[in-house]
Amino acid sequence: MRPRGRLMARKAAACVEALKVMRAEVKAGGTPDRNCQSYELRIAPTTRFVELTDRVGNLSELNAPQDVITCAVKSVAEFVGANVNSNLPQCIPMSEAEFAALSSMFVLGGFFGALFSGPISTSYGRLLAMRITSVFFVFGASLETLAGSVPVMSFGRFLSGVGAGASTVIVPLYISEVAPPKERGLFGSMTQVTINIGILITQTLGFFLSKGSLWRIILAVGAGLGLLQGFGLLFVPESPAWLAAHKEPQKAVRTLQRIRGAGNSISEEIEDWDVSKTAAEEESLLQEPESLSRRGSTNSKASSKSIAHVGFFGVIRDPLYRPAIVAVIGIMFAQQFCGINSIMMYSVSLLHGVVSLSSSALTIMISLINLITTIACAPLADKIGRKACLLLSISGMGTMSLLLALSLRLEIKLLSAIAVLAFVAFFATGLGPVPFMMASELVGQEAVGATQSWCLASNYVATFIVAQFFPIANTWLNDRFGGKGWVYFGFCGFAALSFLFVSLKVPETKGKKDADEVWGRVRRVD
Repeated sequence: MRPRGRLMARKAAACVEALKVMRAEVKAGGTPDRNCQSYELRIAPTTRFVELTDRVGNLSELNAPQDVITCAVKSVAEFVGANVNSNLPQCIPMSEAEFAALSSMFVLGGFFGALFSGPISTSYGRLLAMRITSVFFVFGASLETLAGSVPVMSFGRFLSGVGAGASTVIVPLYISEVAPPKERGLFGSMTQVTINIGILITQTLGFFLSKGSLWRIILAVGAGLGLLQGFGLLFVPESPAWLAAHKEPQKAVRTLQRIRGAGNSISEEIEDWDVSKTAAEEESLLQEPESLSRRGSTNSKASSKSIAHVGFFGVIRDPLYRPAIVAVIGIMFAQQFCGINSIMMYSVSLLHGVVSLSSSALTIMISLINLITTIACAPLADKIGRKACLLLSISGMGTMSLLLALSLRLEIKLLSAIAVLAFVAFFATGLGPVPFMMASELVGQEAVGATQSWCLASNYVATFIVAQFFPIANTWLNDRFGGKGWVYFGFCGFAALSFLFVSLKVPETKGKKDADEVWGRVRRVD
């Protein structure tokens, strides 16, 4: 598997297979009744499917079949010349540079999607923004599937990237706004779980379909999932928090009560909304949502006040939000600069002499381990806190980087394998899932869209930097000092700097009611 492809496979929102996980989450909370469980479990798989769709058929679908797609396999190239009656070529001849540019189009699209999706979801709603991503997924993956030339496939990759970048901004926001407050960290951790599920599914498809023209089926799966996602989102409600912030407090109460289940109190959750607690209490007693419309809105505050939303550049200029932007950008750079993608690049070669499996099977095994550890560590964010998870993850990854560097220098393959697997496990405890949930907890509703855009845009920038300069740095260090493994001393140093940054600049958000409490400031009344 090519380094750039493996890097992109690691980068990056909901899936039907997450249903069992979500059911366990809701039951663990203990408070929701059966109605609450039923409706939240219908919402959760659909929103997770948005993120699964951005992984399957979009991120890593070119990894395994790269040689087949690019006509690098001699038998395939000969078949293309002989099969002149094909409507679509069995492969698309391209150089290594062209394939690299093709892969980069997805990252470029993801960057633009991350930049613009936050303001769009803030102005027009989370639900509409998620539905728009399905359009990009369907058209992008369809173009890739039917492509007969590099430019057409590149444009399809760009569209798919826009959808993926947008979904990684919008979906974590939506989930944080509909998840039960006490299980918000657990639900938020499922972002990384579904990313790993998508990667695993894609790699499995590549393992079986990297032959002949079957590689187009891998790409077509992305289009099919986009259609299913769009259909599923027809049954998902708008975010109650977004409705409350856009002059629809009564509808927000009805939606939230429907999600939580009849009879469950939501008064604490809507304390900062422009609606009376009496209305919320009455809503919780109603068995039929239409009953509220007969009552009118007499119990709500007659107000047309709406939150003045802060734009993409406004959050940087405003000193109130600047610490949050610094925090989320720093966390995202830490996620990439601690070396997770370099580990995924070299994991196959590091484990090749220890485990008797093919390269493709090894890749699937590593992804499976990553998925299992991510699921196992999902409850940690709600138990020990977000910041504690980040510090545990960074310190563990730094230690494993040091161990890996030493084992490579000493040529101890078993120790290298242990370091790789432990590194992946430590990533799953914090730096994998936590960054996706932090943006929505560090700022108020008025700035959450712009903050999430900064968060994911910086992630794409950091990914691009690592993709471009890690191979260069690795080669230069190995040539300069001799042997291999020197670059992991550098990752250990980055981990130390990241630990210091998180300790000083990132506040704990677990159990905090709002951004004012997170940052320890007096709540504003405007």
